[in-house]
Amino acid sequence: MLERIRPLALLIGRVGIGVVFLVHGWQKFTTMGLSGTTAFFEQIGVPLPGLAGPAVAVLEVAGGLALILGAALPLAGTLLALDMVGAIVFVHGANGFTADKGGYEFVLTLAVSAVAIGFSGGGSLALDALWQRRRTPAAL
Repeated sequence: MLERIRPLALLIGRVGIGVVFLVHGWQKFTTMGLSGTTAFFEQIGVPLPGLAGPAVAVLEVAGGLALILGAALPLAGTLLALDMVGAIVFVHGANGFTADKGGYEFVLTLAVSAVAIGFSGGGSLALDALWQRRRTPAAL
């Protein structure tokens, strides 16, 4: 029974976490704009803010899409988790744990979720799983 539900559970997790990253990245392009994102990164002391701001925006959009589609999951999950570690170090860490005080609770949850999804295999509904089946001799 659990094996039949597992692909759907992974799909729900991938889509949910992926949408959060996608929206946060998209905001860096639209709401804040890349110049606003870069200025914010400079203000909080992120190294190379002119490079880091756009890179994080692209990572969050592309990584969110990758999670949703189940593509390049280990890479996307790892990079998104590292992105959230940066958010903890530069923004949320000094505020303590709880999200209601601007702490790192939420971004820690995103980081560990990205890693868990990234190394889950994605389930049978993930592009990674479909590509892997195509490469195996049994599938030919």
